[in-house]
Amino acid sequence: MTFQHGLSGLNIATSNLDVVGNNVANANTVGFKQSIAQFSDVFANSLEGSANSQIGIGAKISSIAQQFDQGGITSTNNPLDIAITGQGFYRLSDNGAISYSRNGQFHVDKSGFIVDASGANLTGFVADEDGVIRTSGVPANLKFSTSDVSPKETTKFDMGFNLDAGKPGISKAFNATDPSTYTWTTSGSVVDSLGNSHVLSVFFQKSATANNWTTYATVDGKVDSSGMPVGVTLGGSPSQPIVFDGNGKLLTIATATAAPLDLQIDFSAINPALGAVTPQTVRLDMTTATQYGAASGITDITQDGYTSGRMAGFTISPDGIILGNYSNSQTKTLGQIVLANFVNPQGLTPTGDGRWVETLASGEPLVGTPKTGSLGVLQSNAVENSNVDLTAELVKLIQAQRMYQANAKQIEAQDEIIQTIARI
Repeated sequence: MTFQHGLSGLNIATSNLDVVGNNVANANTVGFKQSIAQFSDVFANSLEGSANSQIGIGAKISSIAQQFDQGGITSTNNPLDIAITGQGFYRLSDNGAISYSRNGQFHVDKSGFIVDASGANLTGFVADEDGVIRTSGVPANLKFSTSDVSPKETTKFDMGFNLDAGKPGISKAFNATDPSTYTWTTSGSVVDSLGNSHVLSVFFQKSATANNWTTYATVDGKVDSSGMPVGVTLGGSPSQPIVFDGNGKLLTIATATAAPLDLQIDFSAINPALGAVTPQTVRLDMTTATQYGAASGITDITQDGYTSGRMAGFTISPDGIILGNYSNSQTKTLGQIVLANFVNPQGLTPTGDGRWVETLASGEPLVGTPKTGSLGVLQSNAVENSNVDLTAELVKLIQAQRMYQANAKQIEAQDEIIQTIARI
């Protein structure tokens, strides 16, 4: 008689209870992957007798297998909660020690680095000052820059508009302060080299000659005593004629074809204390202008300058690109999150805090950007739930309890048989 069968059964039943209990305990742990206990039978070595007549001596735990199937996705209000849909792990660096995780609950530390709850850095490819990402080399710790976005001076100003063909010609000398000396005016913003915004006003005076107009421009309303622009020239002159054809299309500006004009702004004349780079040349494009029998009005106005700005928020795309949104309505690429996959994820060793480390059994990490190769996609404002099926685990818990009781009963039966034999 032997107690080996029952004892081995108790041992594996205890281990099975531990595995199931750990799964149940982590049913609400973000990114947790459940495990299952895998059993195998045990045979004693024998040099005699038929192999078909051997009786095993119990069971053992052959492995604790991790299950890396997808967990459910839950939405959150934190843009740095990031869920992975598909394969892959976040690559984390803890003072250079690399680990991998499916828990995408991140935040920004006092230095601007993106870290998990334990302080490990999320890694990826960092963008340069121009927002260009170079997806090569070793991933680095991702960080939000706290510096302002530098201003960009206006170099292009595009205007689309219609001038009312039915308006009468004006013979008076132009005066920006006297509306009776011009037919229509519109305005927009231009930005100087220091990031200051200025008002560019463009005036149109219809000539007594059909289809002929004259245009003027002021910046910040600066004019001389006669109402003529100060510090602004159009193509080198205070004003420029523009001509339309009989179909209402722009024919010429000045003596050239309908090409953009170089508008030059002399900020030293407009505001000597300003200190911005001067003169500033702005390419004024009015080539889409029309002269139809309809009210004068602007149809489009764009310019390429912007003031300085501070980060007001950010977004993370499905392919891991982090885009900063700034107070000046500009956006800037800050970096890209990387993921890592393994040929054999079950070979990874868990280390706690929702992390794993690579081993010889897992193979080398296959590092890349989301949505490439076998790597999954990211979803910001969301977390991946534990993949534990709580109902199934409770059923396993009952089965493990019955298994333990049955093996304990077997030991009890063996003990009673031994006592009976001893009494004979």
